[in-house]
Amino acid sequence: MAAGATVSLRRWLRRQLRQATPLRERLEAAVENDDPAEARRVLALLPFSDAQRRHVSGLIDEWERSRAGR
Repeated sequence: MAAGATVSLRRWLRRQLRQATPLRERLEAAVENDDPAEARRVLALLPFSDAQRRHVSGLIDEWERSRAGR
């Protein structure tokens, strides 16, 4: 994953999910393990607003594009 996209996604997750919950940990692990599909599965389980969901989905889209460009 591109360094900029990684930093953006991690920062966003930490701001939105202040408590270190198992789902936040799964999301962070998905980022660390370069697994956008797992990140999307976990995202579907989180109680985000539509705006939050669109934002993080956009970050994951950017992540996937950066993987395709390798």
